[in-house]
Amino acid sequence: MSPANLLQLIVLAALWGASFLFIRVGVAEFGVAPLMAVRVGIGALFLLAMLIARRPIAQTARTMRERALPLFIVGILNSAAPFCLFAFAELTLSAGATSVINATTPLWGALVAYLWLKDRLTTMRTIGMAIGFAGVLVLVWNQIAPSHDASAAGAALPVQGLLAAAAALLASALYGVAANFAKRHLMDVDPMTNAAGSMIAATIALAPIAFFTWPAAHVSTDAWHAVLALGIGCTGIAYFLYFRLVAAAGPARAMTVTFVIPLFGILWGALFLHEHVSLVMLEGCAVVLLGTALATGVIKRVPLFGRRKLAQ
Repeated sequence: MSPANLLQLIVLAALWGASFLFIRVGVAEFGVAPLMAVRVGIGALFLLAMLIARRPIAQTARTMRERALPLFIVGILNSAAPFCLFAFAELTLSAGATSVINATTPLWGALVAYLWLKDRLTTMRTIGMAIGFAGVLVLVWNQIAPSHDASAAGAALPVQGLLAAAAALLASALYGVAANFAKRHLMDVDPMTNAAGSMIAATIALAPIAFFTWPAAHVSTDAWHAVLALGIGCTGIAYFLYFRLVAAAGPARAMTVTFVIPLFGILWGALFLHEHVSLVMLEGCAVVLLGTALATGVIKRVPLFGRRKLAQ
């Protein structure tokens, strides 16, 4: 990867990692659906403007009209639903922890591809999935166990913490489903049209819910700044950078951004929200990333295993 592409990847990871920071800042005041409706609405306008600047409006409109249903489904699976689930999760979990759970997206993608598209799942990839989800368990335990004192050992874990972790995992799973759905039904649609069309669909889906759940109380300037940063930086600009990186370096290299996002998610949470970063949290992050690398084939074999086999 060239230095220019590497720089783009780092900027992209920083933007997507920051999304968990801005969600954490804005969700308490906006609420889940209003925050995400504004986010996807701003993102849709930005991406649509970029798309129109690159090709005729008539061509863009025709493609979106012809592929309206699959674009709408991807908009729900890849934006509206997971964005809301992550926002709900961050009412309880830290921005850093949620960003690490988001790194399980490739694990879910590999699992869905195996179950739905019958992609081959090797022993090493299966082990990687198990390792990755074990890392999530370590991370979630670190987030919710401290709320119990020593006398409560053995008691049921906090329901809210478990629901938050389940929501974040479900959001990551939906990303995996969306990727495989798009692979099957939108392969002939260029990525920028896919992104803009699905973001428009997400806006249409969330707008009515946001209207009826809009906060009655005054929303602070900080919360508005957070949602604007989410829409412009973490959605519009980030998607644009991602597709530029795909075109320049290829999809496989662009997807390595998944491994860098948690580092920025943890960093921004610690710097700006003063979130505590424990050794257990870093260990859980490392385990999740190792499992993801194995499950996605970034690491194809464990060197020690190969040496043992040769020794025999």
